[in-house]
Amino acid sequence: MILSISGVVLLGVVVFVFFRKDGLKASHAVVCALFGFYLASTAIAPSIKAGGASLANLLGGIKI
Repeated sequence: MILSISGVVLLGVVVFVFFRKDGLKASHAVVCALFGFYLASTAIAPSIKAGGASLANLLGGIKI
């Protein structure tokens, strides 16, 4: 649960930065959000979730 919330917050911040700095239009942000919602309901969603969890474990294991 914490991973999914932090992932949503991170992606939200990235979209906000693109919106403010790189000229992302509001319509593009809406399309990105709708794409995410529709992608979450497809059969590939578990694979995307597993890949995200694997990436989080990989990044969490890096010692600086």
